[in-house]
Amino acid sequence: MEDLGRAKGNNLATLPPVWGTYVKVSEQTGLKRGIGLFSATAIGVGAIIGAGIFVVTGIAAGLAGPGVIVSMIVAGVISAFTALSFSELGAYLPKEGGSYAFAHELISPYVGFVAGWMWIFSNIFAGAAVSLGFAHYFASLFLPLPVKAVAAVICLSFTLLNYLGVRQSAILNNVLVSAKVLILLYFVALGAGYLNSSHFTPFAPNGFSGILQGSALIFFAYAGFARITTMAEEVREPSRTIPRSIILSLGISSVIYLLVSFIAMGLVGYVDLSRSGSPLAEAVRATGSQVAVFVISVGAMVATASVLVTTILGVSRVAFAMARNDDLPRFLGRIHPKHKAPHYAVWITGLLMIAAAVFADLTQVVAVSIFASLLYYLIANLAALRLRGGARRYPVFVPVVGSLSCLGLLAFLTAGSWVVGAVGLGLGIVYYQVYKGFRRSRVV
Repeated sequence: MEDLGRAKGNNLATLPPVWGTYVKVSEQTGLKRGIGLFSATAIGVGAIIGAGIFVVTGIAAGLAGPGVIVSMIVAGVISAFTALSFSELGAYLPKEGGSYAFAHELISPYVGFVAGWMWIFSNIFAGAAVSLGFAHYFASLFLPLPVKAVAAVICLSFTLLNYLGVRQSAILNNVLVSAKVLILLYFVALGAGYLNSSHFTPFAPNGFSGILQGSALIFFAYAGFARITTMAEEVREPSRTIPRSIILSLGISSVIYLLVSFIAMGLVGYVDLSRSGSPLAEAVRATGSQVAVFVISVGAMVATASVLVTTILGVSRVAFAMARNDDLPRFLGRIHPKHKAPHYAVWITGLLMIAAAVFADLTQVVAVSIFASLLYYLIANLAALRLRGGARRYPVFVPVVGSLSCLGLLAFLTAGSWVVGAVGLGLGIVYYQVYKGFRRSRVV
């Protein structure tokens, strides 16, 4: 058997057998390995901390009340099991595509397609959500421009940035992530002196079911922890960097989320938070500081911008990986000779996000994104169950709990998100059958 660990450029230890075969990592991708541990962790934090904490906190507070703090903990624990599954999968199979690549290699090409399709479907809507989140804060802080127009412009701007290459995107993302973490810590430090204990009662106005519904929505706030796995062939020493960056990014984000949600609830209460499209700005107004309102609003725009950078990165890389395997049209797998980015995939990703932002509202795009992400996370956990021998880093109960928790959260989503999500899944299945049938007919 070939020692894959000695193959030039893949940075892998020898891979153990997977159902009698060895998984090979492509060396001739045209991509450049330029992402180290700091940038990889920043991509994870950048993908996690964004519209979830700055926007979705208000929506979830309307369901869970002050119990949204518990919702944060539940969603974080659930995310941790799935994150560990991605961690060991990313170390074992550091290929572009994330859950698509894992399912394609470890389960079947068809299941891999479903995972990749739902990843793209989810993150198109996630990109629309963060664009709308940016636009809400921009309109409240600067000019009262049409929210959807602002969302379209910001999405187009970061599509252009991604077209210019991963190095430029990673540098900007590092700056944005550092800035938004500092701004959130400022929010916590300032708000701690203005807490009102009466805002924490009643703690669960809609009961435990409201807390679980809040958890299903808050899961959106954690959903970026696996983003680095979609660009694994651009990471240095991926078998070490990917697992570490996933765990670090989820841990850092979880601590910040708990602190911020506690302070926000103590400042204004869940009723006011649930009514606002910019809940953290609404919360910090209780301090009476207009400077703080300005800083937090700028922080929200910084946060959502950094999520948009990594979302376009992730979707374009999954589309690239799928095109490379002929699961999507092959032109999506072409790499720009100068910018070393899958340029067609980047531009189509950006245009689809703009369309979603223009034709849907914030609550709709969040709910649909969560449905699709839970489905592909479920598939990733099932792929982790197929790991054998030295490839498994964690006990088997980790992907089992990850799978069951994803199924459990799906049950608490709205009927509308199920309908739109099912339609998206159905369109993918129809596309797969038609496209593969067409390709087979051309070969014959």
